[in-house]
Amino acid sequence: MHKTDLVAAVADQADLPKEKASDVLNAILDEITNAVSRNETVSLVGFGSFSQRHRAARTGRSPKTGASIEIAASNTVGFKAGKALKDAVNS
Repeated sequence: MHKTDLVAAVADQADLPKEKASDVLNAILDEITNAVSRNETVSLVGFGSFSQRHRAARTGRSPKTGASIEIAASNTVGFKAGKALKDAVNS
């Protein structure tokens, strides 16, 4: 499913025009992005939680040359699925 498919599904279920459903979805995604970038956890009960995670610097190996390379520390986004989502996937 792509974003346009999700917008169409939300528009159908909420009885909204696609433009309005797109605006709502974009607003939700923007708020999740802003909160995680501020190092806040976003919990959607039953669905899951988004949080910022830190990756430490490490030494890796180039698959092309086999030479050791240093990989810089970075932040990434973590997602932990909620119970309802896990149950739906495993049913």
